[in-house]
Amino acid sequence: MTDLSHEVDALSVVAAVSFTLGAALLGGSALVAPSVPALEKVLAYECGFEPFEDARSRFDVRFYLVALLFIIFDLEVAFLFPLVGTPTGVAGTWFAVGFLGVLTGGFVYEWSRGALQWS
Repeated sequence: MTDLSHEVDALSVVAAVSFTLGAALLGGSALVAPSVPALEKVLAYECGFEPFEDARSRFDVRFYLVALLFIIFDLEVAFLFPLVGTPTGVAGTWFAVGFLGVLTGGFVYEWSRGALQWS
């Protein structure tokens, strides 16, 4: 078994110096920087124009549903990428077909329930 005490000591020194330097810079900027509260600092920035409505307005639930569906199908592609570059044979092919079948079934179900309708 190798002795890792030198590496642990070096890592501890780097972590301590980083934390101390970060805390010093953050504390120093809080002490030195002028505090000028203004209404413009808390308003939403809309391309240089006055804001039309509150920046914290409610979104429709359908936006979240579409975002979740996008994430699901985006992860599908990420899971299928390793199957392309590795020789998985017949078992890998059937796994990919089954995986795509389950996701396609879920998509058809969401479509038939009207989750993608904007009426």
